[in-house]
Amino acid sequence: MTDRFRRVPSARLARLAGFGRIAGGVAAGALGEGARRLAKGERPQLPDLLLTPANARKVTAQLSQMRGAAMKLGQMLSLDAGDMLPPELTAILARLRDEAHVMPPRQLDGVLAGAWGPDWRRRFARFEGRPLAAASIGQVHRAVLPSGQVLAVKVQYPGVAASIDADIDNVATLLRLSGLLPPGLDTGPLLAEARRQLHEEADYAREAAQMRRYAALLEGDPRFAVPRPVDDLLRPGVLPMDFQPGAPIEALAAAPEDQRNAALAALLDLVLRELFDFGLMQTDPNFANYRWQADTGRIVLLDFGATRPVAPDTAAAYRGLLQAGLAGDGARLRGALVAAGFVSPAQDQRHGAVIGTMIAVLLAHVEASRGGLFDFADRGFVAELRELAAPILADRESWCLPPPGTIFVQRKISGTALLCVRLGARVPLLDLVARHG
Repeated sequence: MTDRFRRVPSARLARLAGFGRIAGGVAAGALGEGARRLAKGERPQLPDLLLTPANARKVTAQLSQMRGAAMKLGQMLSLDAGDMLPPELTAILARLRDEAHVMPPRQLDGVLAGAWGPDWRRRFARFEGRPLAAASIGQVHRAVLPSGQVLAVKVQYPGVAASIDADIDNVATLLRLSGLLPPGLDTGPLLAEARRQLHEEADYAREAAQMRRYAALLEGDPRFAVPRPVDDLLRPGVLPMDFQPGAPIEALAAAPEDQRNAALAALLDLVLRELFDFGLMQTDPNFANYRWQADTGRIVLLDFGATRPVAPDTAAAYRGLLQAGLAGDGARLRGALVAAGFVSPAQDQRHGAVIGTMIAVLLAHVEASRGGLFDFADRGFVAELRELAAPILADRESWCLPPPGTIFVQRKISGTALLCVRLGARVPLLDLVARHG
């Protein structure tokens, strides 16, 4: 991990320079790719030149060093099952889930001294300097109190909270100048909501409160474990909690099939409970936020910074989608997709027949599992959907964004589905949905 030690740029000018390096590197890559294609007699479009694996590698490397809001937004793009984004780009963006650089020891010591005082090490029998995990907002260390209690201590990167607004503005500028999005597509509400959520994620006192809230909601549920915050050590940039042992959730791939399916069914059920029962959802489905305890069969839930209330109208829109899907009613489902904001009125008007065909393909795939198990690993229908969707995606002027609250809920749903795809889950999906429909 030594090659991953990078000082977090906390000053505004340093972070702005980081964005400059991203833009410059991408522009240089686009020029080189454009020259190469022109030499071959091609007439490339700007988005084709920007969305190359080489440029994605440049962006990934720079964001992993900057951390903060910029990297978090990159991570949001990575939660794709390979169904819409090019597979090469999906694979490269997915590296942002686990390739954050970490603070060098001197910078870490400065952060902890600022939180607990210069003699902060006296509070612990042991504090491991090498982090257990590193993400976009902070990194996690294992520590032991003099009492013997083992803790996981989340340490926020310096300057991250103060840089959120500037990072969001810089990302918005990059998106606008890149030409990747249609000029008429209003990303303002989404970026404003992302700004608000990122400020909430940087508020560790709020996250501790949400952690307690989830522990209460899941009290007595043997499928899940939730850590408890240690209040007397809690500081604005430091969140200590009791250490919950477990393996990466991907370890389920080697578990017996019945255990793997039971665990993934539990996660799907949790999403439905969050949406329809709790009115509260942890909207960040990063795989690192789940741990698997093989000895207890429990899933450890981590990272509650992205917890947010689910608006009643959002839950109602999803209930309409699920009820139409359960009924196998394609016309009703198409109307629900428009009402929820996933399909724009312009798309419905211009591409209604194609959308109807896509819905029929999906419903047939789901219907085949009725009374049995839904196989997430069966992606045979995806190529057909991608081909059908091509003219809709090419009609950039008809693009729309669902309401921001819906986007964050869908991020959790899509991320959980992606985990099920990766681990080959086979679960009674329709039965799970029907219990909440």
